[in-house]
Amino acid sequence: MKTLVSRCPIEEAMQVLSGRWPTLLLYYLKDGTKRFSDLQRDNPTISPKMLALELRKLESAGIVQRTEFGGYPLRVDYLLTPAGLRLVPLIDALGAWWEGVAEPGPAAAAGVPQDGAPAR
Repeated sequence: MKTLVSRCPIEEAMQVLSGRWPTLLLYYLKDGTKRFSDLQRDNPTISPKMLALELRKLESAGIVQRTEFGGYPLRVDYLLTPAGLRLVPLIDALGAWWEGVAEPGPAAAAGVPQDGAPAR
């Protein structure tokens, strides 16, 4: 992770939540406990290595709890901690905001015509 420039709480939160995957992982974990394979299935374009790194980052930030069950095969469950659960309304609000500005679809908000050609 990059070094913090200031001790601003927004900068610290963004250090943990920035990037493509952390908020998506929180979105899928808001429904309850998931296994690694469930999260991989929910996010099929993330590599197993990146998924493990992002989950460790969220775990070290106190947002995700990892529970390991002995036996073979090893079973690991992930769930949101109380701190992670406090982020759920923010994730929901972010999704609601996007749905409001992206009408009728994400391409329109990005200035891309529906046929996929770049806007001029």
